[in-house]
Amino acid sequence: MIWLILIFWATGFVLLWKIPLLPEPTSPDIFDLSISVIVPARNEGRTLERLLISLRSQAVTPKEIIVVDDHSSDETASIAIARGAILIPAATVPEGWLGKPWACWQGARAALGDILIFLDADTYLDPDGIARILKAHEERGGLLSVQPYHTMERPYERLSAFFNIITMAGTGAFSLLLPIIKPRGAFGPCLVCPRQDYLTLGGHCHARHMVLESMGLADAFKRIGLSVSYYGGKGAVYFRMYPDGLRSMMEGFSRGFAEGANAISIPMLMLIIAWVTGGMSVARHAIQALLTSPDGPILAWAGLYAGFSLQLHWMLRRIGNFGFLTWMLYPIPSIFFVLVFFRSLLLKAGIGRASWKGRVIK
Repeated sequence: MIWLILIFWATGFVLLWKIPLLPEPTSPDIFDLSISVIVPARNEGRTLERLLISLRSQAVTPKEIIVVDDHSSDETASIAIARGAILIPAATVPEGWLGKPWACWQGARAALGDILIFLDADTYLDPDGIARILKAHEERGGLLSVQPYHTMERPYERLSAFFNIITMAGTGAFSLLLPIIKPRGAFGPCLVCPRQDYLTLGGHCHARHMVLESMGLADAFKRIGLSVSYYGGKGAVYFRMYPDGLRSMMEGFSRGFAEGANAISIPMLMLIIAWVTGGMSVARHAIQALLTSPDGPILAWAGLYAGFSLQLHWMLRRIGNFGFLTWMLYPIPSIFFVLVFFRSLLLKAGIGRASWKGRVIK
């Protein structure tokens, strides 16, 4: 039993071995391509201003910042205008489309820049963020995706630990198994590509019905032989997810995580299942040994628990400010992950719809 759990523990290193960061920027003067930043936004009054302020302080100035207002009922539109963005009120969502890909498609078709940078409204950048993004894209081309560094302020936000890890591990882009297993999908909060490539292949039309629209866009780029690259955002791109409370976070993860799991390759999915199962099994046995047989194998289980905790620390410090208690008490966010994941499965397979920001998503 213990040997099996040690194998499960080792899969954690296979899943998330190395997360490349965006390179140090060179002089902003060398970038002669114009930049269009596109921000799809629905009821993002609490987060949008921070992003727009960070975009106005960039070493590389965007040609334009386009906010596509997806029928917001809050002050999203007025904040966009006050901060100097170009506001595009989204047209009615057509049949067969979801709100975010439709907003991205409208923004991209209106853009004039050579390079498109799609940013979620809850992201924000360091002053050299765009310069780092452009440097990476200059090296790799195609579609570049960045998973932002997760900044949290309230305790409940740290329950997202396993979602963050599995979102990054599930692509296979940071695995020890590269290049045996090819990466899949892309990270939706920050996507970068040439406008001409995007329009030629049809952009978000390939993801019109997808909650995780970045997966469809990545597949479209790969089908025409263009590369998709993956980076961690630490030191350049950040976000604060779901600042509106625990319910908002549950709804947000529930609407797309079952769809995301369906897109993970079978080998990566099996490794993730083994790793999560191993961590939860260790926690259960450690608690059971502590309560029922303190003179028994408690030291062995405590050692395994410490091993999983330290591994979580190694993972989480690269992807967010999760703090000491998150990895020390990792069974709590792991149980939250399992509950929300099964809620997502039930919504997908049973009810067939979820709600998000006042809109029903089929």
